[in-house]
Amino acid sequence: MPQQPDQGVGRRRGRLPHKHPANFWLWLRCFVLLSHVGQACSLRPIFNRPVRDCDMPRQADCKSATGCKPAPQNPLLLSYALGIALLAPLSAQPLRLETTIPLSVRGRIDHMSPDVAGKRLFVAALGNNSVEVVDVAAGKVTRSLKGFEEPQGVLFWPGGNRLYVANGKTGNVNALDGSTLAGIRTYQLDSDADNIRVEPAAKEVYVGYGEGALAVLQADAGERVGDVMLNSHPESFQLEANGPRIFVNVPGAQRVAVVDRRTRTVSAKWGLSAEENFPMALDEANHRLFIGCRKPPKLIVLDTSTGKEVASADIVADTDDLFYDAALHRVYASGGAGAVTVIQQNGPDSYAVGASIPTAPKARTSLFVPGWKQLIVAAPKDGKQGARLLVFATN
Repeated sequence: MPQQPDQGVGRRRGRLPHKHPANFWLWLRCFVLLSHVGQACSLRPIFNRPVRDCDMPRQADCKSATGCKPAPQNPLLLSYALGIALLAPLSAQPLRLETTIPLSVRGRIDHMSPDVAGKRLFVAALGNNSVEVVDVAAGKVTRSLKGFEEPQGVLFWPGGNRLYVANGKTGNVNALDGSTLAGIRTYQLDSDADNIRVEPAAKEVYVGYGEGALAVLQADAGERVGDVMLNSHPESFQLEANGPRIFVNVPGAQRVAVVDRRTRTVSAKWGLSAEENFPMALDEANHRLFIGCRKPPKLIVLDTSTGKEVASADIVADTDDLFYDAALHRVYASGGAGAVTVIQQNGPDSYAVGASIPTAPKARTSLFVPGWKQLIVAAPKDGKQGARLLVFATN
C-alpha cells in the first residue's frame, strides 16, 4: 500500500554523508592477496619489462625478427584484473544500506510520507498510535505525535502545507498544519481509513476507507465533497498525472478498479491472475501499472491502455509496498518475509529480478523518495531487536 512521494532535491537537501561501501575493505584485502600471488609468480617487474624478448630497438623490427617471442604476461596485472572481474558484482548491488535509524515504537509500522524540502519523514506507527517525525539526514526522531487511533495512511502535501493522517480504528482523517503539526480539522469517515493520495491541481484528497469506497476531501473548503463506491475495501491506489483516472487495488474482488475522477465512477474493472493484490505503482510514461500480489508472491504488469497483463515476475512474500524508480528503470517490492526484491525494467514488457536485498522480519512497508535517491524500509520490533528504519541508497 505505497504512498506517493513528491519529487524533491538531491544530495544537498536530505542526503546522508557519504560512507565507504561495506565491501571497500574486502576489495582492498583481495587486491593485496592477489598482488602477493602475482609477485610470487612474476617473471618481470611491473614497471620495467620489455615489450619483446629481443634487442630490437623498435616493435616493428621485433615482429619481423626470426625467433623473437613475446614476453611473458605479468601475473600481477592478470591477478589484479581477475580480482576486479570477480568482485565487480559486489559493487553492483542495486541497494546499499547507508544507515539505520532507531525508533522507540512498539507494534506494527504502516506507511510513510516525505517532506522533501523540509527534510522530514512522517512514519505511521500503527501499533504505537503515533506518527513519528524523523530527520533522515541527521538519523534521528525529532517528534512523536500522539493521540491517533491505529494510524495507517499518512500524507504530507507540500502545496497546501498539510499533513493528513488516516486512522484505521475510527475511520477519522486528521488534517494537521504542516509547520506546527497542530490539528486543524477532523474528517469523519465510516471505518478503516487507510491509503491517502492528493490531486494537487484540484486540491482534492482521496482516502480509501470502509467496506469499499474512496472519500473525496476538498482541502480549501475543508469538506468531504463526494465518494467513489467500490466492491470491497480498497488498498493501494495511484492517480494519473496526465489523465483523469485512478487505479485502485481491490483485493477482495481480485481486480483493479479504474475510476474516472471527473464523474467519480468506476469506468473499468481489470481481473488479475494472482490474488491478494495490495501494493501498486505506476509508470505513466510507458503506460504500465505494477501490481504486487501475495498469493502467489508475484509482480504483475498491466498495460494501462488495455488492462491486459503483459509480464510478471517473482517477488518477496507478504509484500505491502511497491515503487517504480523511473530514473533507474527499477521496481522495488518490500515484504514481510524480510527482503526487498529489485526488478530491472529492460523494456515496457521485459522485466528481470536483479537482486533480493535482506531487510528484517515483518519489514513489509517502505518508501522510495526520488529526491533523496533512497529507499526507506520500516522494520518493527522483533525480539531484542528494536524498531528501526533501514535507509538504502538506490544508486
